Amino acid sequence: QVQLVESGGGLVQAGGSLRLSCAASGRPFSTYAVGWFRQAPGKEGEFAATISWSGSYTYYAESVKGRFTISRDNAKNTVFLQMNSLTPAETDVYYCAADRGGMGSPDKRQYDFWGQGTQVTVSS
Repeated sequence: QVQLVESGGGLVQAGGSLRLSCAASGRPFSTYAVGWFRQAPGKEGEFAATISWSGSYTYYAESVKGRFTISRDNAKNTVFLQMNSLTPAETDVYYCAADRGGMGSPDKRQYDFWGQGTQVTVSS
């Protein structure tokens, strides 16, 4: 079992930046891939980024490519999502999720454990 806790959300103006963190506890986190997803109330969840267990492979949704950067520090059991040039349309709850498969995927069905989410609000 892996427990995930997101932090770093908050209120930011359009064009601003936030850095989200996903802290893990439980089984060795370094063997899991991690993904970030986002979801607004009443909407389907949307994939944002994923990183493999080693950090050597990353993959981004087209909508965030060039603005978001996912990274990890396995010594600290933490994955980060640096988000730049945010827009009001990206106001969502952001979730991190862990995938035992280790390589990551944009498909949320691949993930085994989920955090509770952190709210990101981008004002215009």
